Amino acid sequence: MRTTLRLLQRFAIVLAAGLALHNGAQAQGAVYKCVDDQGRVEFTDTSRKGCKALDLPGYAPPAPPRASAPIPAVRPPNGSPAPVASPTSFPRVDTAQQRARDDDRREILNDELRIEQKKLADLRRDFNGGEPERQGNERNYAKYQERVASMRDEIGRTERNIEALQREISNIR
Repeated sequence: MRTTLRLLQRFAIVLAAGLALHNGAQAQGAVYKCVDDQGRVEFTDTSRKGCKALDLPGYAPPAPPRASAPIPAVRPPNGSPAPVASPTSFPRVDTAQQRARDDDRREILNDELRIEQKKLADLRRDFNGGEPERQGNERNYAKYQERVASMRDEIGRTERNIEALQREISNIR
């Protein structure tokens, strides 16, 4: 009896280890559902007439073969970068049109900058140097401190937005 118990324990340990190391069944290729003229359904791994590929969870179809990687351009011996040629189908923009686009972009960014600056001025006025007016629902001092902290955070975000907009405006040609 004792020998049988030991064998069962060993078997259970080996079975548990095997299950732990097992990844489960995995499909090696696409699975197709085929329906013949009589309406019989068959599942197969080969595509035929009347077959439809199934979208199975956990199955990733094999990646299509990739074309060979392009050969990198060789730099001229003088150290200057090789000229980059754009494809012939790449749209070109003339200088006047690009200048108009840049002017529109600058105008939009300046509008956003003015809005953010006005927002910052309003926030600073309400913040009142770190001691904003208490509201009626702030009888609890912790609520007041929470609102002051959120106002401080909002002021910081607005200042960072202004800095980012100014950088963008300075980067326009």
